[in-house]
Amino acid sequence: MKSTSLSLIAGAVALAAVTGFAAVTVPDAGGTTTAKPAARLPVERSSLLCPAPGLSDLAETEYTSFTPAGKSGDAAEPAGTAELLSSTAAKDDEKDSGKSSKDKKTKKAGPDKPVVLLKEPGKPVTAEVSGADAPALVGTATGRLAPGWTSQQTTTVEAGDSRGLLGVSCTAPDTDFWFPAASTAKSREDYVHLTNPDDTAAVADIELYGPDGTLKSDVGEGITVPAGSGVRVLISTLTSKAEDDVTVHVTTRTGRVGAVVRSADSKTGSDWLPASTEPASTLVLPGIPADATSVRLVAFAPGEDDADLTVKLLGKTGAISPAGHEDLHVKSRMTAGVDLKNLTRGEAGSLLLSPAQDGKATPVVAALRVVRGKGANQEVGYIPATGPVGAQATAADNRAKGSVLSLTAPGAAGTVKVTASAGSKGGTPVSKTYEVAAGTTVAVTPPVPAGLKGTYALTVETQSGGPVHAARTLTVPMDGIPMFTVQTLPDDRGTVEVPAAEQDLSVLDD
Repeated sequence: MKSTSLSLIAGAVALAAVTGFAAVTVPDAGGTTTAKPAARLPVERSSLLCPAPGLSDLAETEYTSFTPAGKSGDAAEPAGTAELLSSTAAKDDEKDSGKSSKDKKTKKAGPDKPVVLLKEPGKPVTAEVSGADAPALVGTATGRLAPGWTSQQTTTVEAGDSRGLLGVSCTAPDTDFWFPAASTAKSREDYVHLTNPDDTAAVADIELYGPDGTLKSDVGEGITVPAGSGVRVLISTLTSKAEDDVTVHVTTRTGRVGAVVRSADSKTGSDWLPASTEPASTLVLPGIPADATSVRLVAFAPGEDDADLTVKLLGKTGAISPAGHEDLHVKSRMTAGVDLKNLTRGEAGSLLLSPAQDGKATPVVAALRVVRGKGANQEVGYIPATGPVGAQATAADNRAKGSVLSLTAPGAAGTVKVTASAGSKGGTPVSKTYEVAAGTTVAVTPPVPAGLKGTYALTVETQSGGPVHAARTLTVPMDGIPMFTVQTLPDDRGTVEVPAAEQDLSVLDD
């Protein structure tokens, strides 16, 4: 045997050992290999971050954790774990006017004891905490519990400036977040909550943009978020200007964080403002309640070009243009806000922003500030622009009454299957299929598990047709106030595309 052949075989064996392949095949001379299509496989690990619940001693918070059944990988695999743990130190930024750690009385779970522990897919688990001092939570799911793992934090505050029903889906860590519809007005108290899941400190920057452009401040630069901890920053301390509409941009210099804005208004209560989907030329904001008494649209163009947008409400029978607000001009790096008066006219809908006919396809971010009720009985909620349901999306916290599911198909008609899970304390899952006509919004009372006890999760899966966007509104009336919160349902990224790979030893040929 020639020495070159021996060298080739030895190299092949070494390569097989390094890469872990069990067999080695030398391709035929001149042979070709057709690439196999990529496969979608369940993720093996998921991370979620929940912000510190609130600043009120009257706060009652419920966590709900859930992984959908049937999409959780091979049943022969280890079950894995899914747990939410208290951050090691829920520290306030020095700009926060909250109490010092010596004043805190709420008991916190130890670093090794989960606040919420999920043991099986298909059935949600819940946990409750009370008071203002509950820390942020850091969560990880592995094995069969990772694909589609979703957690929601729902807080009820009965009185005070922070009163309201505050709901937020715990978010995955990232490095870039946009929050239109924040404010530094005197009537508002908006905080940016940052949570670091990692073992090393993260460093974040917070930029603010008002109607006239950048609100300059050096105070928002280089904010350290300690390892495994959460900090909160009062937005109004970052600038001397009081603006009704502000876009907040959070980025990290090092590390990753979870970011969300907690907004409180002295007249309309409080809720969480989640991040808008990444900048895009066409945006969908689903789930405007039928009885909304005020809807304010806030948009921002982060690039160098202005954006000219067409504004349409997608309702039960089709798309209409809001009278007097058919178009919206958004100047580059300036925040634009507009009140869409009498928008819903008693009919639930979704907002579609798209490039004007003669305009450029300029990326923007956007969010809605929605108010229900009148006078002293008003309540606020926020709807950020969101991506489609995709393969699967979940709203974790639903009650026997008070949930409304909004489904909208901005382009082609689409069909989705909605599954109500087993209840946290009992109940049998049930599913129902909905067809959504092109350019419309369908608002439905979702299915409820048979014999429901406790809370349950709603999972939406695309069956056919064009993309469908979804949002779930949860309403808990209290003392005449229609307390509510809206959670959008983007794809849960429970699967990941894995390209097919096989060894190619032709590179070793002479």
